[in-house]
Order: sequence, then structure tokens, then C-alpha cells
Amino acid sequence: MADHETQRITDVEALKVFTHPLRIKLYRALSMARTATASHLADQVDEAVSLVSYHLRKMAEHGFIEEAPEAGKDGRERWWRLSTELGFTFRTSDFDGPEGAAVAGTVIRRLVDTRTERYAAYLDQQAAWPDEWTDAAFSSEYVPRLTSAELQEMADEIGELMRRWTDRGRAAEESGDTAGREHVAVHMYGFPFRP
Repeated sequence: MADHETQRITDVEALKVFTHPLRIKLYRALSMARTATASHLADQVDEAVSLVSYHLRKMAEHGFIEEAPEAGKDGRERWWRLSTELGFTFRTSDFDGPEGAAVAGTVIRRLVDTRTERYAAYLDQQAAWPDEWTDAAFSSEYVPRLTSAELQEMADEIGELMRRWTDRGRAAEESGDTAGREHVAVHMYGFPFRP
């Protein structure tokens, strides 16, 4: 059964799993599907089933995903789910040395790239969405002057807010309230900079 916590990555070998862009795509696709087979995911990412199976096994080796045998009907297909419903997190300070810094930097850049691709795809398709969705969509930037402790406090508050909304959506879905529900990507970044 998937855990209701966020998985904190502190091992560089585990973090290396996400240096491959296909694994990030598969992880995201599995997150939206909740459970899926390699065949289902291969269709979504337009890759061969054998390649998808290989990458799923690599993610499973490090505990990011797990088998979901209860999802299968006949036992012949291998079903997968995320190990934690709330995904993973990591801090660059957990990875010492040049290798750790390089791996963390690569994963962060890959995540940003895929987020940018997703948002650009929305912008390209925006005219096809009903007004109620385009009016609700947002893109904001704020520039407060904070200490590192205040930035951490803000990150914790935003994380709690997103967990609350994620739980609300899942509870509604589990109760059968699916009308009008869509996947919603919320991308937020908080980082220091000097003008």
C-alpha cells in the first residue's frame, strides 16, 4: 500500500535514478494513473514496453515505485504504483562532494525542463480549454525579502497547503465525485537571487 508521506532522498545512488528523463516522465505518468502496467505507461510516453519495464524495475530497486498486484485481474500483468502518494523530495545539502552536487543539479534541471514542457503544452492548448479553466489557471511571481529560515517556513507552509488540496481531491475522487475534475499541475519555486 502506498505511503501517505513524501519520500526524502538522501542517497546519491537513489537520486541517480532520476537523472534519466524517461524515468521522470514514467514517475509522473504513474502518479496520475495511480496504478498502471508497463504497457499502459509505454503508450503514454511513446516508448517500447521492454524499455519502460526496465526503467520501472530501476525505480522499484530504489523504492520509488512498488508492485500493485491487487490492480491486476488475472495475475499475468505486472501492475505498479508509487511507493508514496506525495512523491519525493531531496535537499542538495544532503549530497556532499562534486558527484553529489552534479547528480542533484542534473535532477533539478531535468525536473525544471519537464515542468516547463508541461506548462508550454498547456499554453499551446489553452484555447481548447473552457473559460472556467483558463480563468482559474494562474502564473504568479512574488519577490519577498526573507531570511533562509523564513524561506524554509514558507516552503513548509506551501507543502502543507498542497498536501491538504491533494488529500481533498483524492477523497472526492474516492467517493465518486469525479465530475469536472482534471489533473492540475502547480509549479512553485523559491530561491535566493541578487539583482
